[in-house]
Amino acid sequence: MAEQLKDLADDRALLGRTSTAERVSDILRSRIAEGYFPPGTRLSEDSIGGALGVSRNTLREAFRLLTHERLLVHELNRGVFVRVLTVEDVEDIYRTRRLVECAVVRGLGEPPYGLDGLAGAVEEGRTAARDGDWKAVGTANIHFHRELVALAASERTAELMRSVFAELRLAFHVVDEPQRLHEPYIARNVAILEALQGGDREEAEGLLAGYLDDSLERVVEVYRRRVGEDG
Repeated sequence: MAEQLKDLADDRALLGRTSTAERVSDILRSRIAEGYFPPGTRLSEDSIGGALGVSRNTLREAFRLLTHERLLVHELNRGVFVRVLTVEDVEDIYRTRRLVECAVVRGLGEPPYGLDGLAGAVEEGRTAARDGDWKAVGTANIHFHRELVALAASERTAELMRSVFAELRLAFHVVDEPQRLHEPYIARNVAILEALQGGDREEAEGLLAGYLDDSLERVVEVYRRRVGEDG
């Protein structure tokens, strides 16, 4: 925890002079997604507030916002914890992803599409795989899907999926088999990108739907076993 708090203190500069609960929640959301605070971790008001240099009230409001996003949970007389998802949560996350991401591809309109962000995420994943950094591959994979959602050019959709992807990372941290989990999807990301580069929305949507169905099956299989072991 000491190392995480040291890194968190480095984020203090991101707050600037106009420190707000929203900015604190942005920082904590990113840190939770990156695994600095794994599922089940108790978040200390004193330690985190001191690291970020914010008031207890500001931090509590940030905790409240992240609780609303289902990233944190408040347990009476125990404190605030990073949420541990249920299998049903994971299934619902993928249901939401399928509804939104496939709809984004379906509604793209006529090509060409602005695919630089997707291409960059694909290359990010390939580079991380060559380096054997499988957690970074997982991060690149999330970036790929975030860029896919960004093709909708909708702030509301992007905001919705930002929370969904952060929740998804909670599941990935529990599964903790990054190579097995993420390696198969490097090539599948390439296939989706190439379909969109060719202007074939229907092909891209079909590839994406199959991708999400297979990913759900793989994640739930391991997640169910891991949660059962921990229980």
